Amino acid sequence: MKSRYLILLSFCLACAWPLLSLAADVTATLDRNRVELGETVTLNLRASSGAMAATPDLSALSQDFAVLGSSSNTSLSIINGQRSLQVTVGVALRPLHVGTLHIPALSFAGGTTAPVDVEVLPPDTAAAAEGRKDVFLEATIDPASAYVGQQVVYTLRLFYATDLTSGALEDPQLPGMDFPRLGGEINYQAERGGRRYNVIERRYAATSQRVGHLQIPSVAFQGESVDMANPDAFFGNGTPITASSPTVAFDVRPAPAQAAQGAWLPARSLNLTLDGGPSHGDLHVGEPLNLVMNVQAVGLPYEALPSLSLPSLDGATVYPDKPVNGSRVEGQWLVGRRQQSFAVVPNRPGTLTIPETTLTWWNVLENHAETARVPARTFTVMGAAGAPAAPPAAVPQADAAAVVHPSASTAPLAVSGGGWWRTVALVSLALWVLSVLAWMLWRRRSNKTAGAAPSPAAAQGSPSRLRAAFLVQARGSDAPGQAAALLAWAQAERPSLRNLGELAQALSAGPQREAIEALQRKRYAGADEPGLGSRLAAAFRDDGFAWQPATGSADASPLPPLYPFSLRR
Repeated sequence: MKSRYLILLSFCLACAWPLLSLAADVTATLDRNRVELGETVTLNLRASSGAMAATPDLSALSQDFAVLGSSSNTSLSIINGQRSLQVTVGVALRPLHVGTLHIPALSFAGGTTAPVDVEVLPPDTAAAAEGRKDVFLEATIDPASAYVGQQVVYTLRLFYATDLTSGALEDPQLPGMDFPRLGGEINYQAERGGRRYNVIERRYAATSQRVGHLQIPSVAFQGESVDMANPDAFFGNGTPITASSPTVAFDVRPAPAQAAQGAWLPARSLNLTLDGGPSHGDLHVGEPLNLVMNVQAVGLPYEALPSLSLPSLDGATVYPDKPVNGSRVEGQWLVGRRQQSFAVVPNRPGTLTIPETTLTWWNVLENHAETARVPARTFTVMGAAGAPAAPPAAVPQADAAAVVHPSASTAPLAVSGGGWWRTVALVSLALWVLSVLAWMLWRRRSNKTAGAAPSPAAAQGSPSRLRAAFLVQARGSDAPGQAAALLAWAQAERPSLRNLGELAQALSAGPQREAIEALQRKRYAGADEPGLGSRLAAAFRDDGFAWQPATGSADASPLPPLYPFSLRR
């Protein structure tokens, strides 16, 4: 029984021995044991076995190398009847930092490779400057020291003196630092060490959000070059080529202590303006005053600029419009811009003051704080356009008499002759009659003009029809249409009204005024007014317009009273 188990064990060992001997024949070699940072090195894994070998697990290399790709090759040879199969897997590696990097033992083709080391040297900038390299990268930053949040220019240049069939150039990356591209790539030629190179230049707007001494890591280029003198080049047999830029040191300073406690705005220049105003030189109640505020900064994106606003104004309501923001590139600098429009609607006559607006920023060119300032502006607000003027104060009777009649203290006119005073009396009487006739003619023409030229809105239909049209319009959501329909109805009753501001002033305080204010907010500011149509319909559906009581007689003459002459013989 024991002999049977021994025979079985011997047979298993005999079958496994060739496999064990083949598995042990696994090697790992490098095509170069010394490379510069940015260059690639090839790790060749070879196994002499009769089975195909897959690429091993390379996760252990991720901290020191970037795995760029792999390829495999299998060769079969028969010598003196002996069959030999060799499998080779080549792995392209790019070192990530300088120093002696260790490649540990790897499991491959059923065996384990021996560990190998590679020495990585810093890039030879002298060789690049002397033109001894076919491809190399340069990286600079300007200025090398800046405030936190200040834009600097990071420039990356790829030099190549060979024919490139393909290539990929990375963008710089560093946690806490942004690198948006400044425009497109720039192509030109330059000379290094007496050798002419083609150059691809990229510029980045580098802005750091953290303070300290920073190191911007190297940027890698990977591509393929082809030698046009080689006949195999026509079949696409290129040579892999890589390059890496040097690391760049960058010092980031905190905001100075004397900077403003508000928004920190380090810029090369900043401009703040407020444009707009009445073209005719005065304002009226209910008519909007359109203002546009702009802030523009060189060296800052628009996201870094504060939002624009106006404070609450005494005697007016401010309706902000949608802001217009954006950033553009001017040369090497970002230019951020914010624009905000406002509709300022006065609600009472008097004086309207737009207060002074200031914005403190830090001038990075002169290294001190500055304040952008918009001076205060004052406007005179008149009553609603087209409103009837207040009747002139009545002239006191005694004063009127004093104007027309000679003063009691004035000596009577001495006349001589019997007919001269009659002539003066008749002329005075004729002038008085002519003045009365002229006043009557003027009054008749005024009445005809008022009756013959009603407002366009009132001419379109009767108040009842315009009221029905408004109630239909109020059920929708078209704010301009609702405003036009309401004003047309109001003008049918009071043709002198010009806008909704005048209409609100003519109404008594209550739901109708509040509904008009809500309609104005939706028109000018785009405010969300839920249920606005229902509020408008409910406010005007039952009793029409709630007009304010009249303060004086509508038929009062605009002329002072006439006092006829008293003729004496």
